[in-house]
Amino acid sequence: MLIKPQQIKMRNGFTIEIRSASVLDVEEIANHRKITSAETYYMARYPEECVFDMETMRSMLRNIENSPNDFMVTAFMNGKIVGDLGVTMLRPHIKYRHRAYMGISIQKEFCNCGLGSIMTEIAIEQARKNGFEQLELGVFADNDRAIHLYEKYGFKKYGIQPNAFKLKDGTYRDEIIMVNMLQ
Repeated sequence: MLIKPQQIKMRNGFTIEIRSASVLDVEEIANHRKITSAETYYMARYPEECVFDMETMRSMLRNIENSPNDFMVTAFMNGKIVGDLGVTMLRPHIKYRHRAYMGISIQKEFCNCGLGSIMTEIAIEQARKNGFEQLELGVFADNDRAIHLYEKYGFKKYGIQPNAFKLKDGTYRDEIIMVNMLQ
């Protein structure tokens, strides 16, 4: 599904357009994922793993556009993606349809200006409208800023996956599993 486009003035003075990414934005999405993966180890991939099949990504975006439930909240500045958030149904089976998974990435330059809060608020509101009853996510246990953001919007910690991530240097990071009961 597509979310309603809107212009938002950030506290750092930037004007950001918030809308759903479309198939026309596929190269921007790939570029954004490469950038954020290079800026921090908190992303699921390293930059060299950001090799995307553009047709597969276009198909994914078409599926999200046509979905009655799944959606993206994407932040653009001057036509370039600077933040991206996706909400997808956990599974299409009847017993799971009330649950959705959320993932977010924001370029370093646009952190600490309120963009994460704005995107999260929009995502929670839209998830409720779409009939989801709980929104779930996983976060690196040492990503204090992200954990603070999620807790601010009602996410609660309910589990830890030990050694969920193994970094190139051989060290491990736990993953904190969080949920926001949207009812």
